[in-house]
Amino acid sequence: MVLILTNDDGIDAPGIQALQKAVKNRGVIVAPQGQLSGCSHQVTTSKSFEVKERSPREYAVAGTPADCTRVATFELYPEEIDWVLSGINAGGNLGVDVYISGTVAAAREAAIHNIPAIAISHWIKRPLTIDWEVATEWTAMVLDKLLTLPLPPKAFWNVNFPHLEPGSATPEIVFCQLSCDPLPLNYEIDGDRYSYRGRYPDRPRARGTDVDLCFNGNIVVTQLTVGNG
Repeated sequence: MVLILTNDDGIDAPGIQALQKAVKNRGVIVAPQGQLSGCSHQVTTSKSFEVKERSPREYAVAGTPADCTRVATFELYPEEIDWVLSGINAGGNLGVDVYISGTVAAAREAAIHNIPAIAISHWIKRPLTIDWEVATEWTAMVLDKLLTLPLPPKAFWNVNFPHLEPGSATPEIVFCQLSCDPLPLNYEIDGDRYSYRGRYPDRPRARGTDVDLCFNGNIVVTQLTVGNG
């Protein structure tokens, strides 16, 4: 099985190392050289970009997460990829975040080309910090389930972990619907400069949606398709 691992936090981020550990080091990492959170589905087409082979199973791409999926799919492993796994993102990608997230875009790009994919993110409930060992365990548990489930054409999975207190019980995996409610839009204004100050936990929590269920301590899984996520 050929597993392509990517993200939007960069090739040296702890989340992609946790993802590699979760798949027992069987993945091929094709990830951005640096931090690109929030880049959405941007791609590089008007200029060249570097793809540096760090090792036979690790490539640093001077491009976006969607670029990484494209390079892996059409140049590095054409006709060979079984799954594209994107993450583990340091921060939630719930609800309408899927339109902003580079992590989700990498999975969506795979789905566009009929390659099954999973985006995995970890909501951060400040002042807590992510325990990457726990995230690795949860990822392995989720992949054991999702890698055996069929996906319709052009579809992919979007997974979000809750942020629990240390020592909490393993959360339940819940399949649910994506929230369509907007993020909080608050800005701090200093002269002609605007700084976003919306608080992620203050977003609407429509009952039964991924936002509500993740905030309530569940691992949430939504099935997205090209055109609606």
